[in-house]
Amino acid sequence: MDDSIRAALAQGGIIDITTTGRRSGQPRRIEIVYHVIDGRFYIGGMPNPDRTRRWLSNLEANAKFTFHLKGGVSADLPATARVITDEVERRTVLEYMANAWSRTDLDAMVAHSPLVEVTLEGLTETP
Repeated sequence: MDDSIRAALAQGGIIDITTTGRRSGQPRRIEIVYHVIDGRFYIGGMPNPDRTRRWLSNLEANAKFTFHLKGGVSADLPATARVITDEVERRTVLEYMANAWSRTDLDAMVAHSPLVEVTLEGLTETP
């Protein structure tokens, strides 16, 4: 992986991801935000107890996806998602996101926000 990609990854921000539709098997691309916390990559979202995100359901069915850097540096990176269900781990990661988004509803986020850790193939050291 080249240095410009590593530098771009270290920033966090808006990306696209392409998952595989759990029922259709077709590629599904969406724009989403990722965070870098202690050298690890995370994708999360706002709490909503009434809606399951399709992207999360797709990743639960097939953890392999494409992480698309865009903007100043473009790259399509093969990735694997790990859905985070452990409450202690969720609270630790989501507390960072809540602070970044100036949110005060951490308990709701822990209970109802989608959250995955991303592993990028070919990245052997943290950004």
